[in-house]
Amino acid sequence: MRLFSFASAEKRAEYLWVLRAFDSARAAYVVLLHADDVARWIERNGHPANSDEPDAPELTGAEIGPLLEQLHQWGVLERSYDGTRAATLAEYRNRHFVYQFSQAGFQAYRAIAAVLDARLDEASLSRLVLPELLSDLQALAKANREGDPERVYRTLRRLDAALTDMAARAAHFYLSLGDLVRTTEITPESFLAHKDALLAHMREFSMDLARFAPRLAGAIGEIEETGVDELIERAARCDERVLLSFAERQADWRARWVGLRTWFVAGEGESTEADRLREATMSAIAAVLSLLRRVTDSRKGGVSRESALRHLAGWFVAAPTADSAHALYDAVFGLGRPRHLAMEHPDAELIPPVRSWWEAPPLEISRTLAETGRPPSAGAPSRIQRNDASIRRLREAQLDAQRARAQAAKSLAAADVHERVLDERETEVLLRLLDAASTAWVPVSGRVAGTTGSDSGVTLTVSEHPGSTVVRTARGLLHLNNRRLEVKQSARGKRP
Repeated sequence: MRLFSFASAEKRAEYLWVLRAFDSARAAYVVLLHADDVARWIERNGHPANSDEPDAPELTGAEIGPLLEQLHQWGVLERSYDGTRAATLAEYRNRHFVYQFSQAGFQAYRAIAAVLDARLDEASLSRLVLPELLSDLQALAKANREGDPERVYRTLRRLDAALTDMAARAAHFYLSLGDLVRTTEITPESFLAHKDALLAHMREFSMDLARFAPRLAGAIGEIEETGVDELIERAARCDERVLLSFAERQADWRARWVGLRTWFVAGEGESTEADRLREATMSAIAAVLSLLRRVTDSRKGGVSRESALRHLAGWFVAAPTADSAHALYDAVFGLGRPRHLAMEHPDAELIPPVRSWWEAPPLEISRTLAETGRPPSAGAPSRIQRNDASIRRLREAQLDAQRARAQAAKSLAAADVHERVLDERETEVLLRLLDAASTAWVPVSGRVAGTTGSDSGVTLTVSEHPGSTVVRTARGLLHLNNRRLEVKQSARGKRP
């Protein structure tokens, strides 16, 4: 996020003009710029004619140098040394740097520039793109059937771009329409001047979408009959993104094809994106008609929200006294004086009932009493919610764990633990047995010749041993000082 620091810095206008110079040079295939080059560009282009944008500040090369250095610190620009600018030895000893956009810095600048250049009032539904989509899908099926990878790549790329633009336009249109419906600043004249064109635009788009959606789904079915895997492979083979591997390009084009398919072909029990877009269009038409009714009603009655607020403000100004203004406020906004509650403190001796609430410490009251003025009462007991499926799954998981532990214990008792390497489950059982036997391992006084512990049908015997013993496990070596382990199947664990 520090790439966007220049947009909120104190000298954000200067930073923006400096980056515009780099963007203009990049469009002319000039990559590296010096501070003096940036100063000359700003002097030449910093006074736009016929524009509402303010002029660029007067900046010299010496003043631009720190700005370039700060942009380099934020990662927006990359810096390199240019010794060819030195005409004398003194200039050569002074560092001369040239700068260029970093890849991430250029994307950050373009994002900010797109926001500044956006026309938020331009919103429309791309109705004419539907026949183009149908034509491109038919061409894609033909190209894949004939095995032409270059035409498959070009057509699939054009389809992806057209569908992305269609989705972006629809999202922008409905967002702008929602702001139009919710706003209170619209005048009846401005709305009525555009309502016919707006309703006709949405109705035509809805009708075209309903007419073309089945044909587009049929064209996608024809493409799938020619082989989707071959289609993806041909598109990835002609993809010129050389920094991505062939598998990554295949995965990218497969994801794009799945996204394109979900627009017009419904899955099992699901609706398509085209159906959702058509439903959103019908809801938007209903919202516009509702707004139209409100506007026409306000014109007939002569009362709108704006006029009502103006009359209310006039009444407040004309109120003869402050009490009259307070009474008007209570009547309009439905606000009254706070309710006073009467109740006894749980400790009547500490807080006597005769003491005023202004002097007594705060007392906790129930929410029911505060909202309704009635003391709370014990309601009916709530129904016990039982999740039998979860209980059954947990019980099955518990039984599986017990069976696995019993199997590991049986395998542990089958041979001497000191003469083999224990696996993970056998190691876990052995540690559980050691934990059970360790309660009597270290006595308070005297000596213990041995101790035992049992679990999962086996018994562990810990006995004295001259020297150290080692047990090799999957987790590493277990060293025992003057102790030896013996694991046997217990009598109750044996089956007759």
